[in-house]
Amino acid sequence: MSEGGGGGGCGRCCCSFIFTSGFTALFMWLSLRTSKPTCSIQDFYIPALNRSDNSTATRNNHTIRFDLKLDNGMKDKGVHYANISLTFFYNSTVPIANFTVPEFYQGHNKNTHRRALVDASGLPWAEARDAVANGSTLSFKVRLATRVKYKIMVWYTKRHSLVVGGDVVVNDSGQKVNRKGIKLKSGAPDPATQWMRVMPFLIFTFLIILFL
Repeated sequence: MSEGGGGGGCGRCCCSFIFTSGFTALFMWLSLRTSKPTCSIQDFYIPALNRSDNSTATRNNHTIRFDLKLDNGMKDKGVHYANISLTFFYNSTVPIANFTVPEFYQGHNKNTHRRALVDASGLPWAEARDAVANGSTLSFKVRLATRVKYKIMVWYTKRHSLVVGGDVVVNDSGQKVNRKGIKLKSGAPDPATQWMRVMPFLIFTFLIILFL
C-alpha cells in the first residue's frame, strides 16, 4: 500500500513539474516577445506643386515638408532607434532627397512625431509641375531604414533591422491625396514575428505530448 501511495505521489510531482515548466515557459515568452514599431507618414506637402499659389517664393521652394510618426504599441517595453535614414523617391524609382533622424529612445506605449523640411534637389521640377498642371497626380516613395533594440525592464535586446517603405500620391495642391496616415510596410515577412506566432502552439503541443 505504501509503495502504491509513493508512486502516486511521484506521479503528481511529475505532473506538477511539467505544468509549472510549461506555464513558466509561456510566461517567459509573453514577457520577452517584442513587436516592431509602426511607422507612418502623417503629412506630406510640396509647396512648389501647389497650383493655387503662384508666388515666386513658393515656386522656388524646392523642399518637401513631412511628418513621420513612430508608434511603439508595446505597453511594457521601450524602443531605442539608431539613426533613422529616410530616402525620398520620385515615381517610386528616382532618388530625390535624403534625411536623417538622430537616434533616440521611445518609452512604453508612446508615439513620436518627427517633422522636418528636406531639400528635394533631385526632383525634376519642370516635369513635375507640368504633370500636376494637366490634372495628373504624382507618386512619391518614402523608404525608412534603421536598427532598433528593445528595452525589457533594465536591459536591452540585440539590435534588429527595420526597413519599411510606402507610396505617397500628391495632387495639384502639393498635398498627399490620402488624408489618413500612410503606413510604411516591409516588403518581406518578418521571420521573428512568424516565430513568435508559432511559439504558443509549440509550447502547448509539447505539453500534450508529455501527457500521452
